[in-house]
Amino acid sequence: MRRTPLALGATALAAGLALTACGSGDSSASASSGKPAVKVGGAFIPAPAGGDMAAGFFIVHNSGGADTLTSVTSSIAQQVTLHSTKGGVMKERKSFPVPADGELDFERGGNHLMFEDLKQTPKEGDKVSVKLHFAKSGTVTVTFPVKAATYNPAAKSAHSSMSSMASRSSVTSMASISSVSSMASHKSHPSHPSHTSH
Repeated sequence: MRRTPLALGATALAAGLALTACGSGDSSASASSGKPAVKVGGAFIPAPAGGDMAAGFFIVHNSGGADTLTSVTSSIAQQVTLHSTKGGVMKERKSFPVPADGELDFERGGNHLMFEDLKQTPKEGDKVSVKLHFAKSGTVTVTFPVKAATYNPAAKSAHSSMSSMASRSSVTSMASISSVSSMASHKSHPSHPSHTSH
């Protein structure tokens, strides 16, 4: 049975689409299973008022494949536990997923570390060595500076953003007022028509 050029073209097109679909699937799988590349920033410990516990906060930046934060250890505490907070309810967690090409945030009012049974009380100005253990990236040692008890970089960032917006709004308002004043001044001093000689 002879195939017409139209039938042969349709067959080739279908085969090409099938190969493209397979290629797309392989590419997606490769991206999700890539090697993670984690970096930790924004780490700090608010100086505890007393007792034998302290909190810790930080951000994990990941520019690679997915990973998992499995545990945290530090020489200043008997144990360091992972916690999440939702709706004002704190819950201990065994691990936290680190998304591919994403971030894992530990911030006030949300995810956080708890340094329990402190061997020594961290004071403002101290620097504490903390080890973050990841399933794929291994152990990452981070220095946590001890800040004032009320220190909150998220609030500071929001305040800075609001101040910047307010400043831009003020400049725009001043420009508008200047423009209106200029128009009013122009209207109050109309140009006199020239006199023609008779």
